[in-house]
Amino acid sequence: MKSLFRSPFVAAVLGFVIWSWMALVAYTIRWKIEGANSARQSLAGRGTGIVLACWHETILMMPSGWYRSIRGWPERGGHRLAMMVSLSPDGIAVANAVVRLDIDVVRGSASNKKKAAKDKGGVRAIAEASRRLKEGGVICMTPDGPRGPRRIATAGAVTLAQRAGAAVVPYAVSSKPAPRLDSWDRFIIPLPFARGAIVFGPPIDCPREARLEDLQQALQTGMDAATRRAEELAGYPAAPDLAGAAL
Repeated sequence: MKSLFRSPFVAAVLGFVIWSWMALVAYTIRWKIEGANSARQSLAGRGTGIVLACWHETILMMPSGWYRSIRGWPERGGHRLAMMVSLSPDGIAVANAVVRLDIDVVRGSASNKKKAAKDKGGVRAIAEASRRLKEGGVICMTPDGPRGPRRIATAGAVTLAQRAGAAVVPYAVSSKPAPRLDSWDRFIIPLPFARGAIVFGPPIDCPREARLEDLQQALQTGMDAATRRAEELAGYPAAPDLAGAAL
């Protein structure tokens, strides 16, 4: 079954289905948007781009922020949004879908240290993402992907931002109603015409001299706060323990 779902033909079909669903929810969900001005000010004031950090469970809603807000920002200087997508075969369908949405793809993942010697895709991806950020671009990535733990921010996003002299912006997306899969990340299947919210948290500066652990904790705190706010705007009750909350 794994070989079937990872074949080029099936990946292309799945990419078409994912693209269609992403576009449908982006245009039909009744979105509320908060915090965009702080992200725009960060873009305008530093001369480099920003890293948007978004939980893995919300992949199908990630492009909604591009269509509903980011692509209209003059501060991005015409630079396109790019998404970091895993080099694993499972990421092929997502990459196919994202390209159809007129969003660039940066393929690679440095999360699996056991395969680091065999696969240098992560190194290439970081170099490419860093170049885009230095030119003023916007990179979207999942700080808890591709394998988790769920809603735990790893060091990838802040490390990339440090390398490029960029800031990290917590980027939370939520919708209601939205069924969830029984997967490690409790993957969300957003429904068309639902209520939704897009929240950009306060930018986190990532100077090279800062301790990585401090930046990682700042991102975790920012992601938790932005997620809580997005879920409240979408109509969910407040959940103080986000990592274990069951919606």
